[in-house]
Order: sequence, then structure tokens, then C-alpha cells
Amino acid sequence: MRNALAAFMLLLTPAIAAGAGGEAHLDKVDINVSDTASLQRGAKIFVNFCLSCHSASYMRYQRLADDLDIDEEIVKQDMMFAGDKIGDLMIATMPTADAKEWFGVAPPDLSLVARSRGPDYLYTYLRSFYLDDTTPSGWNNLVFPNVAMPHALYEWQGNQKPVFIVDEHGNKKFERFELVKTAQLTPEEYDTAMRDLTNFLVYLAEPAKLVRYEIGFWVMIFLLVMIALTYALKKEYWRDVH
Repeated sequence: MRNALAAFMLLLTPAIAAGAGGEAHLDKVDINVSDTASLQRGAKIFVNFCLSCHSASYMRYQRLADDLDIDEEIVKQDMMFAGDKIGDLMIATMPTADAKEWFGVAPPDLSLVARSRGPDYLYTYLRSFYLDDTTPSGWNNLVFPNVAMPHALYEWQGNQKPVFIVDEHGNKKFERFELVKTAQLTPEEYDTAMRDLTNFLVYLAEPAKLVRYEIGFWVMIFLLVMIALTYALKKEYWRDVH
């Protein structure tokens, strides 16, 4: 189920959220945590490409199943490691001590990365990897220059190289990406997948939003009913005054 290559690549990463990002333009992303289908797709990407190395230690599989309307059997079969229980937290399989010994830093917990970085940053970051033979991993990122993380989803997006233009002051400015190796997904499909993953990370950072939205809907209905009743009562009281 899990992509072994992606898991190996993610073992080499420092945090997405560890270190300052670049000054690249951030693309806007349409986030909607009420879009259950999007969250389900994002959760699938997360457990296949991220969870082997990055924990989401504030989220339980049971909560995930309940919130995203995913059958528990599907969660157990397709979204959990062997030996995990439905009530367990979503913890990466890689021991922290081993990660520090092997790579100098443990991959970070991603529970709150959307709150610390913001959805536009994550969405742009996930789409801004490019080939760079000057880095140890062979990859770089416009949003996070000299990032140590390789491109775990390069098979989906394909290999791309940036095209820079130089202004009159000698400063390089990013213009566009050029695809140098074909991808499994079209650019539109890849952008949609990254939107789903970003949407899931936003949900992951504050799952209570779904509860607040549901409660908020009924609160608004209650207030509208109360306004109507209050107005009718006001008219009844003032009828005798006139």
C-alpha cells in the first residue's frame, strides 16, 4: 500500500516546518474542510507518502474515520500500519532516536504544520521542487531554498527545472518551470492532488473546525427562528399601543 520509495526519500528530510522559507511567490489554494471527498483523498496521500516518516501525533485513526466518513474497515486495511489499533494515534514507524542517529534530525510531526506555515505555503511548496545537481539530494525547492527533502512525489509531478530571468541589476527571478521528464499525472491532476493534501493538513491542524461548522449551522438556524418569533412578539405587544 505504501510507496516504499517515498518512505525512503522522506527519511532523509529535515522538517518541512524546520527552517525559514524563501521569498517565493505563494500560490493561493482553495481550502474547504467541509469538502469530505477532498479530505478523504488527502488522507490517502498522507498515509501513503508521509506517515511512514512524519507522525500526526494529535490525531487518532478513530477520529479520522469518524470525521471524514471513512469506514473503519477501510481505515484498518488501507490506512494503518500492521499492529496499530483503531484508537491509536497516527505515529510514524521510524523511531525518533534512530532518525537522529542516521540523519542528524528526526522528521517533524506534521500535526500543526498548516497552522505554522499556512495553506498557501504548503500548497506552493509541494509543487515547487526542481532538479538541482548542486544539492546532496539532487533536488531543491523555490519556497524553501536548499531544502534537504527530496521530492517524494516526483513520479506524480515529473522532473522539472526552473527557468530564471536576469534583470538589469543582475538579480535572478523565477519565470516558469520546464518539465524534463514525463509524469504520471497531468499538471492539473497534480495540482488537485496537492490541494487535497493541503486541505487534509489544514483539517489535521484543527479538526474541531468540522464540529464548529456543524454547530454553527444549527446556531444560525436557531437565531433565525428566534428573530422571527421575537419580531412576531414585538408586533403583538405594539398592536394594543397603537
